[in-house]
Amino acid sequence: MLTAADVAGICLGASGLGFVFSLLYAYDTSMTILDPKQLSGKEDQYLLQSVGDQPVVDMSQVNSHFDPRTGDPNLKQEYATRQKIWDIYLAIWEGAHAFLYAEYRFIAMFVVGFSIIILVVLGVTDSWINAALTMVSFIVGCVTSVVAGFLGMKIGVYANARTTVAVNTGGLNAGFQTSFKAAVVMGFVLCSMGILNLFILIACLRVYYTNACKTGFDDDTRNLFECVAGYGLGGSCIGLFGRVGGGIYTKAADVGADLVGKLEANIPEDSPKNPAVIADNVGDNVGDIAGMGADLFGSFAEATCAGMVIASQGTIANEWGAIALPILISAGGIFVCFVTSFVATHCFPIETERDIEPALKRQILVSTVLMTPVLYLLCWAALPYEIASIGGKDHVKYWQVFICAASGLWCGLIIGYITEYYTSHSWGPVREVAVSCKTGAATNIIYGMALGYKSVVIPAIALAVAAYIAHSMAGYYGVAMAALGILSTLSIGLTIDAYGPICDNAGGIAEMAELGEEVRDQTDALDAAGNTTAAIGKGFAIGSAAFVSLALFSGFITIIKVRNPKFAGVDILNPWPFSGLLFGAMLPYWFSAMTMKSVGAAALAMVNEVREQFRNNPGILQGEVKPDYQRCIRISTEASLTEMVPPGILVMGTPLIVGFLFGVECLAGVLCGALVSGVQMAISSSNTGGAWDNAKKFVEADGLVQYADELGQQDDGLNHGKGSDTHKAAVVGDTVGDPLKDTSGPSLNILIKLMAIISLVFAKAFPLDDGGLLGRWLS
Repeated sequence: MLTAADVAGICLGASGLGFVFSLLYAYDTSMTILDPKQLSGKEDQYLLQSVGDQPVVDMSQVNSHFDPRTGDPNLKQEYATRQKIWDIYLAIWEGAHAFLYAEYRFIAMFVVGFSIIILVVLGVTDSWINAALTMVSFIVGCVTSVVAGFLGMKIGVYANARTTVAVNTGGLNAGFQTSFKAAVVMGFVLCSMGILNLFILIACLRVYYTNACKTGFDDDTRNLFECVAGYGLGGSCIGLFGRVGGGIYTKAADVGADLVGKLEANIPEDSPKNPAVIADNVGDNVGDIAGMGADLFGSFAEATCAGMVIASQGTIANEWGAIALPILISAGGIFVCFVTSFVATHCFPIETERDIEPALKRQILVSTVLMTPVLYLLCWAALPYEIASIGGKDHVKYWQVFICAASGLWCGLIIGYITEYYTSHSWGPVREVAVSCKTGAATNIIYGMALGYKSVVIPAIALAVAAYIAHSMAGYYGVAMAALGILSTLSIGLTIDAYGPICDNAGGIAEMAELGEEVRDQTDALDAAGNTTAAIGKGFAIGSAAFVSLALFSGFITIIKVRNPKFAGVDILNPWPFSGLLFGAMLPYWFSAMTMKSVGAAALAMVNEVREQFRNNPGILQGEVKPDYQRCIRISTEASLTEMVPPGILVMGTPLIVGFLFGVECLAGVLCGALVSGVQMAISSSNTGGAWDNAKKFVEADGLVQYADELGQQDDGLNHGKGSDTHKAAVVGDTVGDPLKDTSGPSLNILIKLMAIISLVFAKAFPLDDGGLLGRWLS
């Protein structure tokens, strides 16, 4: 059995390794010179002196001050190019920071208000000291999630333009190394911070609960970890606003830019002539990086808290080393992911465009293989050979707990690879969608929806099998371990997810800076692989959310059983649970309708703004007048902050209203219904949107001709390229899919997790009467 010193050493060692590794790669990323003032060499210094140390705006200024007798003739072009990239980078940087500052001001008010609710409700119904400590845990979770998302956004913005420069000056492998290492920073910082802050929080709370984890003080142990559950609640709350707010922001800009720019004005996707293009690039960072980081941090925090809450109710409650197994699994994952990252950066360099996607997918496989024996070692070291009772199961062996965690780990791998199969244009399903574009947008929509529905089958089966194995082996605790298994390689999961938006931005910057066709082709190749890995990351997040929600539900039921030993469970044939089941299954549809409509309303405002700028300033399309990017940024910011409130109220208000008004059995039905319905809908939405996106890129790359050759068919290659009817049909599908894959789909996993963690935290406050307060009144 591990001692407290052992647990501290593993947790602090893993966090320290993650932070140091992140700093080294952040420094490595900074070595790519972006600011033209930092260009080195005699020629550069002469050029700067010639223009009075002022930024060079255009080529004429460079030419008029450039002396060919003392300077490199290639320098003037490089300097002008770097200046364009620098200006675009600053615009994205300022827009991303402006949005997050505005969003975090709103979040700060929410944190204060909800903290008061936690304190008052739990204080009145349970204990004021427990309520206060839960509130503190909630605030710590909120702050950690905010910082994680903010740092992720900063490294994403910091790296996107540097990836463009790396491709322009060093080629494909240089661009891949820059983007991947920056994504590594995001993955390792978030996981390290999550482990460190949770470990410190538990240590601080044990100052009050001095007898926790000691024989004979089971109540102190249970109270301690029920208070710690507030940490997961805080992380998930911020994840909700990050995913929904950031998703609305990015898709309002993206859809508005596509509808007017590509379909009406017939300009490239990331043309600097499009007023919404900067807002679109800002959205990739605040939605796909900051929002995604906050979301997956919430999954980590919730799964860890659920595992410890359930463990504290079992016979290992007096062993801190055994209860700490959830944190130890996450810490072990950092060591494994550290080793895995070198496979992509040092073992298999990128030589051709075809090497990119396999290099990223290899990360998932290698980390899963390496993590499996680590899980066994941790279970063997932390747990006794046999646990008398835990999670509703008796006589649970340590190796059975290992099988539970391993089932979740390998289930995540299966979901990742199935997601890749249905969203990458390297495989048949997406290519079929691309071919359907030949006959118009309608057939493209039909094929894409069918693909999304079909893509649910294998992930659902994998989740069902893993859940059955976990529950049969170790009951509720086994389910929590399965959730932690799928999240054990979170550092790599975050890395390949953050890689996508970084490369997406890099491609947009390359086009806005008017770099050569070869550079744009290489950034497109990086971006196409990033689209697939981002889809894999979303599948990974949804799969983990399913297990996390089930684990939290298990923790909720465990607390109810402790409060009422006669509580035998939930029978869905009873009226209250069955009614809750139907209502819960409806919630993902209601939530998706709200988020989709929000994107539509914001996109409509963006479309009108872009049209108005084109109409009032005809010189924009001729490149004579610079668009007003800030007005589009302001539209996306205001729309996202306004529109994210109703979905947030729906998700956070539902478990509280149902729990108090209709009782815990009805709430259990709501949680089960939302979980089952939400997982299917989330997978379908994300994969449909991802498939449409990559089908469009397949059409743009003239892949239809090659695909016809592979099938032994004839294709004349006409009406395929950018601007063709086939391409326009593909763009329509991509535009429809954008809010599915980046707003409603990823946000659904927040819905099922957040409702479950709220139910767990407030479990002691809900009335146990059949039908809750309403049932009490009716009787």
